[in-house]
Amino acid sequence: MRFDADFQLGADLTGRRIVVAMSGGVDSSVVAALAARTGAETIGITLQLYDHGEAVGRAGSCCAGRDIRDARAVCDRLGIAHYVFDHESSFRESVIDGFADEYLAGRTPIPCVRCNMGPKFTDLFQIARDLGADCLATGHYVRRVAGAAGAELHRAADPARDQSYFLFATTQAQLDYLRFPLGGMPKPRVREIAGDLGLGVAGKPDSQDICFVPDGDYASLVKKLRPEADTSGEIVDEAGRVLGRHRGLIHFTVGQRRGLEIGGTPEPLYVIRLDAAARQVVVGPRAALAVDAARLSGINWLGGGHQGPLTAKVRSLAKPVPARLEGDTVLFDAPEYGVAPGQAAVLYAGDRVLGGGWIEETQRAFAAA
Repeated sequence: MRFDADFQLGADLTGRRIVVAMSGGVDSSVVAALAARTGAETIGITLQLYDHGEAVGRAGSCCAGRDIRDARAVCDRLGIAHYVFDHESSFRESVIDGFADEYLAGRTPIPCVRCNMGPKFTDLFQIARDLGADCLATGHYVRRVAGAAGAELHRAADPARDQSYFLFATTQAQLDYLRFPLGGMPKPRVREIAGDLGLGVAGKPDSQDICFVPDGDYASLVKKLRPEADTSGEIVDEAGRVLGRHRGLIHFTVGQRRGLEIGGTPEPLYVIRLDAAARQVVVGPRAALAVDAARLSGINWLGGGHQGPLTAKVRSLAKPVPARLEGDTVLFDAPEYGVAPGQAAVLYAGDRVLGGGWIEETQRAFAAA
């Protein structure tokens, strides 16, 4: 089996240095193995981001105790250096605290993007630079394509593994330095490589999206960090009529249907808005979820001079839909449903990531009855 990977550093990597961001999972471990086989000096770097309770030993976490041991074992087998840097305090401040505060404000956060914007890229970027590396390589499933105006970010070849939604905030300077050698591979191929190279992580489960939540119960974590988040309140319709009570806004997100525990209505009800100030969950029919525009903040643009039509993806599992960008507002060609403040709108031209921003507010497509 061939184990070639293009790190986009030229044909001869003798004398080159590659730093690999290693989470302890199979993807970053294979990247390290592929880098080592190029002849470049390869260094594995792991950031310890958290270390609490069950997460330390739980399969499917990342950047905690067991995963650090796995990353070190892989580096030992490959015969490359491995360093661990403690960034737990900065991760808590920039990612975990922000995650809790967003839920407290009635928004739906994406901690993976915040992590990429902070510890994973900003901090690792500086470490790799300090080590004199020619690039920083990661196990993300996206493609870096050399374009006429510089490096471009594209979707992965395997649509089931594509992580471009979570990397929309990557800056041009970061993209110039980053490498994503797995972007053209399907996941089974990556595991096959790991097995053929005798890496102990070949069969290790993938990490969860919210890696710092030990048991997947994010509401419990938010309650620990922000006890006031568990305050109950009213479930109301758009006219303000009280239909029931809830156990706290942290249990709800825009577009949610299950868990409302409201019966006797002529049609199914969905969460259409969270009013943090009034501690109210506002519900309505599915039609009330339709929006035709969303205002964005913190827009990161990688699209150069692109103008005109594009597609927009407003949730990690949503399909990109036709839209256009006017200033800081995304206008959808057809009504879009379940667009939640706190999530991101990521903009594409075909497979190329043009950029994106954080959804601040939405414009309703149909007038209230």
